[in-house]
Amino acid sequence: MADSETDINRKKASRVLITGGSGLIGRYLTSALLSEGYEVSHLSRKANQFGRVRVFRWNPEKEIIDPVVLEGVNYIVHLAGANIGEKRWTKARKKEILSSRIDSAKLLLKVVRDNSIDLKGFISASAVGYYGSLTLEHIFKEEDPPADDFLGTTCRQWEEAADKFNEIGIRTVKIRTAVVLEKSDSAMAKLLKPARLGIFPVLGSGKQYMPWIHIDDLVNIYLKAIRDDNMNGAYNAVSPQHISHQEFMKNLAAAMNKPFFQLPVPAFLLRLMIGEMADIILNGCRINSEKINQTEFSFKFSNLEPALTDVLDK
Repeated sequence: MADSETDINRKKASRVLITGGSGLIGRYLTSALLSEGYEVSHLSRKANQFGRVRVFRWNPEKEIIDPVVLEGVNYIVHLAGANIGEKRWTKARKKEILSSRIDSAKLLLKVVRDNSIDLKGFISASAVGYYGSLTLEHIFKEEDPPADDFLGTTCRQWEEAADKFNEIGIRTVKIRTAVVLEKSDSAMAKLLKPARLGIFPVLGSGKQYMPWIHIDDLVNIYLKAIRDDNMNGAYNAVSPQHISHQEFMKNLAAAMNKPFFQLPVPAFLLRLMIGEMADIILNGCRINSEKINQTEFSFKFSNLEPALTDVLDK
């Protein structure tokens, strides 16, 4: 459906500031916003005033940010945060994962409040890790409480920092994201390395659920969160299809036109290799997507087979 004249004018008048804009989601979202006529800027460790996207410097740890970056901004999309799966979860790494999300949100809030920025929306990333590293028959909905493990605690505090914007009258949306299907810079990209050799590791029992979402659907959820003034609170960004890790790997083999050569990786071995972080791989529950569907959002990829085929073909 073509955009109305009002929608087109609103986009031309809308400025979106993205933190973590150089990351996986930030890159895809920036491209989509620019193609739809939005003006986009980024906050990063290094400034760059050239190109279609102006990049402003900030340092949340030192509370360094130029308030001018927020002049005229209508929406903030907060994606910044240390990569959960990049390094072993030492005590120092856990602190970095937590502070990189929370301190950055606190700094943004301070600048918005102190400079009376007329923000129309604050959209924050979150994760389905909110519900914990568990394998249960329960299907989690947004109103379920957070888990008390590391990921659950991290996501709860992450979202609490975002909710401070709501407390000062700014519409706030939190996107609880599942495993993102994208082949160059994602969790799926790591699975593709052995898969290209015809090896498909099945981690632990393989029976744990693996909530997933195609990168295009995730970007479209962010776009809707910006455009839809009725969206508020937490939303699960996850495909409606529930599938186990083992089933995922079988589908990946089929999408790559390779025989499914299963390589079992015992749980104890994975824990020896990556420590506590193994729990997010060895466990997984079903996540409900009904709330985002109720906003009249339509998934482009609601089934895994065509989603994998599309990702691999791009």
